[in-house]
Amino acid sequence: MNLRQSYLEFFAKKGHKIYSSIPLVPDDSSLLFTNAGMVGFKDIFTGKIPIPIPPRATSAQLCMRAGGKHNDLENVGYTARHHTLFEMLGNFSFGDYFKREAIAFSWEFVTEILGFDKNVLYVTIHESDDEAYRFWCEHVEPSRIKRMGDKDNFWQMGDSGPCGPCSEIYVDQGEKYFHSSEDYLGGDGDRFLEIWNLVFMQYEQKDGVRTPLPKPSIDTGMGLERVIALLEGKLNNFDTSLFAPLMQVIEKLTNLNYYHDDMLLNNTVALTPSSLDETKKRIASFRVIADHARAVTFLLAQGVNFDKEGRGYVLRRILRRAIRHGYLLGLREAFVYEVVNAVCESMGQHYTYLLERKDFIKEQCKTEEVRFLETIESGMELFNAELQKTQKIFSGEVAFRLYDTFGFPLDLTQDMLKERNLTLDTQTFNLHMDAQKSRSKASWKGSGDDSKQGDFKWLLNKYSGLENFVGYEHTESEVEVLEILDSHFKPLDSLQAHELGYVLLDKTPFYPQSGGAIGDQGELHKGKLHQLKDSKPLAQIKDTQKYFGLNLSRIELLQGNLKVGDKLSALVWKERQEIAKHHSATHLLHFALRKILGEHITQAGSLVEPNRLRFDFSHPKPLSEQELENIQELVNRQICANLPQICESMSITQAKSKGAMALFGEKYGEVVRVVSFGDSVELCGGIHVEHSAEIGSFYITKESGVSSGVRRIEAVCGKAAYLYGKSALDTIRLAKQSLKSQDLLQGIQKLKTQIEQIKSHTNKSKASVKTLGFQEIQGIKLIIAKLEDTSNAQAKSMIDEAKNQNQKVAILLIAQSQDKISLSAGVRGIESLKANIWIKEVAQILGGSGGGRGDFATAGGKDITKIDSALKLAREIALDAFSTKTL
Repeated sequence: MNLRQSYLEFFAKKGHKIYSSIPLVPDDSSLLFTNAGMVGFKDIFTGKIPIPIPPRATSAQLCMRAGGKHNDLENVGYTARHHTLFEMLGNFSFGDYFKREAIAFSWEFVTEILGFDKNVLYVTIHESDDEAYRFWCEHVEPSRIKRMGDKDNFWQMGDSGPCGPCSEIYVDQGEKYFHSSEDYLGGDGDRFLEIWNLVFMQYEQKDGVRTPLPKPSIDTGMGLERVIALLEGKLNNFDTSLFAPLMQVIEKLTNLNYYHDDMLLNNTVALTPSSLDETKKRIASFRVIADHARAVTFLLAQGVNFDKEGRGYVLRRILRRAIRHGYLLGLREAFVYEVVNAVCESMGQHYTYLLERKDFIKEQCKTEEVRFLETIESGMELFNAELQKTQKIFSGEVAFRLYDTFGFPLDLTQDMLKERNLTLDTQTFNLHMDAQKSRSKASWKGSGDDSKQGDFKWLLNKYSGLENFVGYEHTESEVEVLEILDSHFKPLDSLQAHELGYVLLDKTPFYPQSGGAIGDQGELHKGKLHQLKDSKPLAQIKDTQKYFGLNLSRIELLQGNLKVGDKLSALVWKERQEIAKHHSATHLLHFALRKILGEHITQAGSLVEPNRLRFDFSHPKPLSEQELENIQELVNRQICANLPQICESMSITQAKSKGAMALFGEKYGEVVRVVSFGDSVELCGGIHVEHSAEIGSFYITKESGVSSGVRRIEAVCGKAAYLYGKSALDTIRLAKQSLKSQDLLQGIQKLKTQIEQIKSHTNKSKASVKTLGFQEIQGIKLIIAKLEDTSNAQAKSMIDEAKNQNQKVAILLIAQSQDKISLSAGVRGIESLKANIWIKEVAQILGGSGGGRGDFATAGGKDITKIDSALKLAREIALDAFSTKTL
C-alpha cells in the first residue's frame, strides 16, 4: 500500500485539508531545520495568526534531525529507527475536535486501514489523564492501557506556551527477537514500538502555571518509515523497500552483501565474536550511507549548499560522515553521488523536484566528495599516528588539526574514537577553536526578522482577507488610515510629529518587500490628489513590508499629527520605476542563465534595488568571460526586442504547464500571477516595466561565489547603467590623458615594455636555490629557508629549480618584505607530504592562510615575530611526514 497517500486520503475524508510538506529550512528563526509535522502550523497553535478554515489539517512532512537541539546524527546506523531525514504523517485540529475524535480516528486508521491485529496494540496515556483513559476504553481493553509520567507522556513547546498530555500507540513485535531488560511497554527496547503520538494541547503554561486553553487542539505524529517496517514485517527500518534501492547501489559499489550480513546478524550463533563485531560495523556503515544520502539529496534539492557554517555546515558534516563510512567499506573514490541518484529515482515520483534537479544535486555532491577525498587519507594518517600514542584520551590539539587542516568535523573524529572506546580532550580542542575566531562560526545562527515578532492575531482577525494593494495600476491613491501601530505593532490612536510607527491603509499603492525587490518608499499628504501642487508631506513612508498577508508601511510623521480614520493622499517615490526596471531585468537574466548555462539553474536568492540587482543561482563553477559576455548579450537582445509584459492570473497547475518557473519553498495560492517577457515566464507578484525596452542597457558588474555550488551575478540597468557606462568612459578618457596616447591599448603595451626593461635592469643577479642550505633525510632533500626582498616569482623559480634537480625534495620558503610575509612550498616524490596541507599549517602560526596543489602551494602571513616559530614547525611537519608510513 502507499502509506502516505492512504493516510492523507483517510483524513481528507474526515474533513481535513491536505497541506504540502513545508521546506526543511523553516520560516522560523528558532529552528535549524523542520523537525516535526507541527512546525508549519506553529503560528496557529500559538495564537499568532487566526485559525484557518477548515480548522482541520493533515500532512506528510519531511523532517530533519541533524543539528541543534534535536540531533539524531550519531545514533543513525546503530539503532533500528533513528534517521537524519524522515517523513512524519500528522493530523491536526485547531480548536475543533479533541480527544474523543482524535483517539477514534487513530484507532480506525491503525486497525481498519493498516490492518494491525488489535491483540498486538497497546496504548500509553499521561498518569493524570482520566479523560483519555475513558475514551480509549471505548476501543481497547483496560489492561492494554498504561499510565506514565511527564517524562514520557507530557508535551510542551517550551518553558512557556501551549502544552498538554499525550497518548501513544504501540505495536508489540513479539518476544522472539527481543530479550533485553528494556523490552517492556514504556521501556527503551524495540519490542514495543511506538508508532503514533497524539498530543492533546489543552493548557497554556506561563511562569510554571498551567491554565486551561479555551479551545484545546490536537497535534499528532506517525513515523512513516517505522510503520512501513512493521507492515513489511521488518525489524529494522533500513531493511524495508524504502531503502532497498539504496542498499543495492551500495552493494554494487562495495562488492559486499548487505542482506547476507543482516541475515547473519540475526543468527549470531553462526558468528565468532570478532566476525560478529565486523559484521555489525559493515551493516552500520551501509545504513549510515543510505540514511545520509537521503538527507544530502533533499537538502541540496531544497537549496541548502555546502558551507563553513550554519545549515550548510550540517550538510557538509552529513556528507563527510557518509564518505568516512564508505572509506571503512574500502571505497577510495567519490560514491555518495551514485547513491543520491538512487534516492532521486526512488523518491522522485512523489517529490518530483528531485528528478528535475537530479543532475545538479549529483554534481554538487560529487564535487564536495572529491574535495574531502583529497585530504581524508592524510587525515587518517594523522589520526592513526595519534592513536598509537593514545591510551584513553585522544589529543584535543590533533582533533583540531584534523578539523582545521583536513576538514574532519569534530563529531566525525568522535565517532571514530567511540568505535575504539576512547574519549576526546574536548577542553583543549575548544581552546584551539576559541583561538581561531574566524573558524568558530560553525555553530548555527538563527535568521529572522525580529520586527515580525509582534502579536498580529488581533489585526488579522479584524482585517483577514483585506486585499488593499492597488500599486500595479497606480503610484498615487487617495487612502484612509485604518490602523496606526507603534514599533512593537501595538495599536495607537494617533502619531505626533517626528514619531515613528506603522500604518495600515484601506488601499495602498506601496509595494511590500517581496521577491527580492525592496519595499516602496514615498509620502503621505493631507488633502486630495488634485490639491497637492505645493503641498508639504505629512509623513514619509520609509519602508513597506508584508506581515502575514497585510501590507504595513513604516512611517515617520514629519509635521502635525496623524489619527485613525484620516483621509490622505499616498504617493510612491519615482525610484519605484528604477526598481521595476531591475526587477524585469532579473527575469530576463534568469532566462538567459538557463538558456546559456543549462536547465539546472535555479534561483537561490535575489535583491532588487533602484540602482542595482543581485541574483544568486545554483551552478557548480565560476563563469568564464565568454559565458558572461553571452549572458549579457542575450539579456540586452531581449531588451532591444521591446518585449511586452504579459501578466495573467491562473491556477498553479496551469502556470507550471505553461513552463512558469516557481521558487522552491515559496507559498503560492490556488490562483497565481504569471509574468511573461517573450520566452521568460515566471510566477511573480512584483512590479515590472510594461515593455522590456524601458529597462535600457544592462551591464554585468561582477560575478562571484556565495557558497559551494552557488554563484552570484551583480548588474545594473536603467539610470544606473547610464552612470556605469559614463564612469567607464570617463576612466578611459583619463587613462588616455595619463598615457598621452589616444590608442589606449598601445599606450598600455608601451608602458608594460618599459616596466619589463626596468625589472630586467635592476634584477642583475637571479636568485638560485644553490645558495640555500639543505638537509638530507632518507634520500629526501629538505630545504627550509627565510628570504629577504624576494618576489613570489623568484621564490617559485627557486622551487622549480629544486624540483628539477632532485627526485625527492621538499622545499618551503618564507619571504619577508618589510611587514609583509609570503610563503611558497614545493614537494616532489614524497607521498606522505602535500605542499598545500604543509603550507596551510605553517601559515596559521603567521596569522595567515593559503592553498594550492599537492606539489606546489602559496600562502600569506601577517605576524613577522613568529617567522622563526614557523620555520621550526615547517621542519617538524616535514620530518614527521618522512617517518610516517602511508595508508
